[in-house]
Amino acid sequence: MASVGLLYVGAVLFLNGAMLLGWVEAKSAAPLNLFVGLLQVVTPTYLIFTAAGDPGIVLNASGLYLFGFTYLYVAFNLLGKLDGTGLGYFSLFVAVCAAGYAVLNFLRLGDPVFGVIWLYWAFLWSLFYVLMGKEVGRITRYTGAVALIQGWITAAIPAFVLLIGWWRFADTRVAIGLAIFGVVVFGLLYPRLTRPSADTTPPTERTPEDRGAAVST
Repeated sequence: MASVGLLYVGAVLFLNGAMLLGWVEAKSAAPLNLFVGLLQVVTPTYLIFTAAGDPGIVLNASGLYLFGFTYLYVAFNLLGKLDGTGLGYFSLFVAVCAAGYAVLNFLRLGDPVFGVIWLYWAFLWSLFYVLMGKEVGRITRYTGAVALIQGWITAAIPAFVLLIGWWRFADTRVAIGLAIFGVVVFGLLYPRLTRPSADTTPPTERTPEDRGAAVST
């Protein structure tokens, strides 16, 4: 069940990345954020209630709420044209928790691949914090590109691998390769997609015209 939810996390990260890149109008991204946010709240609740006290299941399910609440928050921000700083600082909380889940996957759960994936998410949510909490608008397109790529690398593809039962083949070599991929690709994208002259208006408050101007310069 969690694997199905992970698949749609990939979809919403892809869509939100496209929104930050200026390809998608903000309000049109709100419904999917709402749907996936609700899914990522219902799913862990069901898993916890049916876990029969299994601490491993409860631990794995607990992290899903971080994403569910994020996407619901995004949906309300987009629909209500709310200030983005609250979501930004919540993203900082998520980033710190994600780093903790990464450590648990490495040391307790014995899953180095998901350890690296949690580090990916910690990095992305840190970008959300800088973008919206600190209102550093020049990383808007970079954050969008990172989110779009992570939608596939950390969610959609792992979900398919889990659903077809191939996750048992994931090992330390895959984790190392994934870590190298992230460092190289995101490192190369940074100087190409950051613009020091960009304004600091939070993306959730920009009009379509503002976003169009941002991506055309």
